[in-house]
Amino acid sequence: MADTNPKNEEKQPAEGKPTASESTPKPDPAAPKPEGGESASEKPAPAAVAKSAASAGAKPAPAAGAKPAAPGAKPAAAKPAAKPKVEKKPLIDNGDGTITDPNSGLMWKKTDAWIDTKKFYTWPQAPEYVDKVNKEKFAGHDDWRIPSKAEAATLVDKTKKHMDKNGTEYPFDPIFEIGCAAVTWITECTEEKVVRFDYKIGSEFTYPPCELWSSIRVVRNAEGYEDVPKPGAAPAAKPAPKPGAPAAGVKPAAPAAGAAKPAAPAGDKSATPAPKPDAPAGEKAAPPPAADKPKPTESQSTPTA
Repeated sequence: MADTNPKNEEKQPAEGKPTASESTPKPDPAAPKPEGGESASEKPAPAAVAKSAASAGAKPAPAAGAKPAAPGAKPAAAKPAAKPKVEKKPLIDNGDGTITDPNSGLMWKKTDAWIDTKKFYTWPQAPEYVDKVNKEKFAGHDDWRIPSKAEAATLVDKTKKHMDKNGTEYPFDPIFEIGCAAVTWITECTEEKVVRFDYKIGSEFTYPPCELWSSIRVVRNAEGYEDVPKPGAAPAAKPAPKPGAPAAGVKPAAPAAGAAKPAAPAGDKSATPAPKPDAPAGEKAAPPPAADKPKPTESQSTPTA
């Protein structure tokens, strides 16, 4: 008699559905293993990793030893090119009590008002000394004048030392007479704004309205130096180009290929007439208009018998 106890029946899987052990393929022991003991699917290729990092916008790592830039720091601006150093020419002693400066094109009197008159002058009194030098036509010239601030500053020379009337050194070329005062009136001075140039500090000095005394150095433009830019003078302006004229060295642009030619002026017979447009396909062109025939006379229109 057959055993019908359901506990003793072996449970079979449903047909058509493989088991977990059957669905999972077993590795082939004969297949070569990838390096490192990992499967090819578990270890991504280096090129794929680099490509994915680049696509994600990742920044490259800084070079070894390079300091990272501070957050918000601006890139360093390029330094302007250094101006070429212009060598200063030495002053010239003309041997007649005058000194010529080839760098500024100015001629100076070798002595000052203190050496010449043994006294100082207030600003209102300064023209007295200048008029005296011009009346005497010192060194053959009568166009001596009080220097401007820019002109007086050209005599400051920090590479040299000179001695003033008190025995104090100041930055001045010793080619001038020793014992002069280290100050001079300049044209920027007015009664409301008292200004004089002090060679000890190498600059002008402004005082409140007062009765101030100073020496005077006179100057004039030297002959033969007309092309030398004068101190304080504005640079010569370049002439503006004419309207419509191309800049120097610039060639006019060639017309583009296929560009329309400019229209010929009215009455110009040399202009080539524009070609007539072709008639559309299948459409005959209209015949040219017939020339007018002369009408027959009465004798020609009446038939003969």
